[in-house]
Amino acid sequence: MGTKASSSRRGLNAGGASRCELGCSVMQQEVVAQAETVIPGLEPAAMGRTYFVEEAVGRYLSDLSVKFKPYVTGLLIGQCSPQRDYIIRAARTPPKEEQKEGNTSPSKLDSIDEEWFTAHASQISRMLPGGLLVLGVFIIATPELSKDCQNTLRKLIFSIEKSLTKRRLWKPADEDVSDRAALQICSATKKCFIGYFCPQGSAKPADWKYQSALSASWLSLGCTVNVNIHIPLLATSPNHDLEKNTKNGLNRWSKQIEDSIFLINGQVKDNDIELLEGQKKLRGNTHSGTQIFDVKVLTQLSQGSSHRSTATVQVCSGSINLKGAVKCRAYVHNNKPKVKEAVLALKRDIINTLSDRCEILFEDLILNEGRCKKNFERVYHVLPQRLFVPFAGSNVMLSDYKFGDEAAGEIQERFVEMLDQFVQAEDIHIAEEVNTVGICSLSEKMDDTQLEQLTKATLLLKLQQNMEIMMGPFSIKFASTALLLFSQLVRLIKKQTNKQNPS
Repeated sequence: MGTKASSSRRGLNAGGASRCELGCSVMQQEVVAQAETVIPGLEPAAMGRTYFVEEAVGRYLSDLSVKFKPYVTGLLIGQCSPQRDYIIRAARTPPKEEQKEGNTSPSKLDSIDEEWFTAHASQISRMLPGGLLVLGVFIIATPELSKDCQNTLRKLIFSIEKSLTKRRLWKPADEDVSDRAALQICSATKKCFIGYFCPQGSAKPADWKYQSALSASWLSLGCTVNVNIHIPLLATSPNHDLEKNTKNGLNRWSKQIEDSIFLINGQVKDNDIELLEGQKKLRGNTHSGTQIFDVKVLTQLSQGSSHRSTATVQVCSGSINLKGAVKCRAYVHNNKPKVKEAVLALKRDIINTLSDRCEILFEDLILNEGRCKKNFERVYHVLPQRLFVPFAGSNVMLSDYKFGDEAAGEIQERFVEMLDQFVQAEDIHIAEEVNTVGICSLSEKMDDTQLEQLTKATLLLKLQQNMEIMMGPFSIKFASTALLLFSQLVRLIKKQTNKQNPS
């Protein structure tokens, strides 16, 4: 990982324009004539998916094919939709420390470090706002290595998907596209194999169309979500596993977000209508034509009278409280997107941004402070703040996170390492105020009597809280029953206390 402690939190390590344009032109011609290229293992099927690709991606890949030998790997970043897919960025795999001395890679594809490649994909996924994802993999290799590229592409794609799926807290939707793009380029002839891998593992050919300013007029959705999540730490939890308990708490919270109601520009819109329905159509394909939607998130506090709500009383050794206001953002293509596409992208950004920050915080604690110990009274940690960075030719902004002690230079280094993109310091926009994690733990010195008293107090508090919920407008019929049970429980506790203290 990186040489600096702060930059290593999210780091793996700590050309000529005319030539690139010519290379892009050559590559586009080869793409059109891709039927002439014979790739072993490719099924001779009709074109399946169509990828619309930003022209700058073609220039970037052409530049890589000149600079790096015998091969270079990387990731394709974009957006999937039911109708078509979009690729707006590509980023090469960062070199390891031993490879930084010269622009060379190991001579064989089987020497690719799969764990390193997957870690890069995980880091980049944290830097993507809602609506964007790691959409595929590319390999640029010499002719001698071409025959091995197909198997390597398949292996890397499935490895990435396994890793990213494991980290997700949101549920996949029926409309989700599971196919992933695979691009193979011969560095000598510039011939390409463009295809995709379906979940069953077979490679199928795809169409690849370059387009300028592809995402310059994409639609943007933004919201601020106030978070106040209380996560109990059970007394039976081994070794006070903060990270595991936090993830469990976030899992419960993510279900609330998925069930929330989203107001777009103050209105509840039907999922199946077009997002732009009722909006004035903007002409042109420029930044001035960008549509920005303000979204409010309404969390459902009650599931209604048809769902029974119960209070759970648990003996806890402490608690975690996540508190603050988080800025969330999502982007969708402008090819008649549905409301459900936009809402789904924003929901996932809300869930991802909080989950990613907690992961970053725990990684930082382990790296710089060692594992959190069990004997502490109350500790406050500041979650990393979210920032956004633009990139040329697009209204889409990429994301990252910074701790308070991180300088702009460290953020710039991370963008170069992760996304192969230089960022001006003035283009780094901090989006929010400080958000905190409060961790409160009971002292191990507490004797049995104190613990029993605390358990009683917690029990009463839980019942009071449950009464308040049950006495709401949707469940008033349960109020008298709850009050009776509460009174009986109070008498029972008093009776038991008198037996233990006869004086």
